[in-house]
Amino acid sequence: MAFSKKSVRDLEISEGDAALVRVDFNVPLKDGEVTDDSRIRATIPTIEILRARGARIVLMGHVGRPDGRDPETSMEPMSQRLGELLGAQVHQAPEVIGPEVRRGVDRLDPGEILMLENLRWEKGETDNDEELAKELASLGDVYVNDAFGASHRAHASVAGVPDHLRPAAAGELLENEVTTLTELVEDPERPLVVVLGGAKVSDKIELIDRFLETADAILIGGAMCFSFFRVQDIAVGNSKVEEEDVDTARKALEKAEGSDCKLCLPVDLVAGKDFDEDTETQELDGVEVPDGWMGLDVGPKTVETYRDEITGAGAVFWNGPMGAFELEPFAAGTKGVAEAVAEAEGKTVVGGGDSAAALASFGLDGEVTHLSTGGGAALELLEGKELPGVEALDDA
Repeated sequence: MAFSKKSVRDLEISEGDAALVRVDFNVPLKDGEVTDDSRIRATIPTIEILRARGARIVLMGHVGRPDGRDPETSMEPMSQRLGELLGAQVHQAPEVIGPEVRRGVDRLDPGEILMLENLRWEKGETDNDEELAKELASLGDVYVNDAFGASHRAHASVAGVPDHLRPAAAGELLENEVTTLTELVEDPERPLVVVLGGAKVSDKIELIDRFLETADAILIGGAMCFSFFRVQDIAVGNSKVEEEDVDTARKALEKAEGSDCKLCLPVDLVAGKDFDEDTETQELDGVEVPDGWMGLDVGPKTVETYRDEITGAGAVFWNGPMGAFELEPFAAGTKGVAEAVAEAEGKTVVGGGDSAAALASFGLDGEVTHLSTGGGAALELLEGKELPGVEALDDA
């Protein structure tokens, strides 16, 4: 499926041109060091294309949600890690904008890299402030967006800068994400099996609605299944149920009745007395949860049923864990589904967020066709929404 926007490969870059590149380096940190560099690694192909053409590269990104300047949320650890991966120095700017930043850009030689400080130190970033966008745009000769995980936000660095800096193109990561996820909805291999977990039906209802029209089966797990069970008058005990989600689940079940897509719910559960690693547990032969207990994982029969659907799929999309996988007694359901997805012969696409964390925790993150770097952006794209960061780019 052809990508409709200009690619970084299409840019005409002269040696010494400044490429202003939005990256998604919002990665986990511990004691000032990067603990998961997958998003940094994913941007290297774009950076290498620009380095090979002699561009001076100015990277801009964010980490966390700081309220103003906060040294704890500096981009320095990401600069260091990127430098280690590239085997080249990545210079760290002291600010996001200003005279010192401009001098840093001017000092770059072709192929050298400067990282701006955390964009969110500037309030204007999330407000899509035009003056901030103009100031950022003035640092480059071309603009490249390779931050898929931030492209659903109409922020200054994402949607504002392209108003003031052309050409504006997609990086390799962004292009790959959009192409893969769009194809999953518009032209998937068949059968298409969608696995959805997590806590709230309302977070996934637009996705459920879209896939009820395009998928062959939707497999539901996680705490959201209890909203569906409540509709069916099945006892849920102390299981987590968002009351506003019950009506949402009812509408989904009604839509499923008139759909060619199967909507599958768990057939057994693992319950605990409390949401705790050391709590008393029991395997339920069914889905009725006794009073005083809460369902915290899908059971082995559900895993086998879901595994059969996944194994026979031409394409699989998975987003959301099957239970409280971060607690060892309730990890088996998510692990079983993760293994089924990893072993599937069809195309396998996994959304970011908890699904990516689950794959990584089970050592399976390298075993799927496509692991998205953007949770929220991936869901919005699959729901059929336009992403501001993509729409702002030049057409191919």
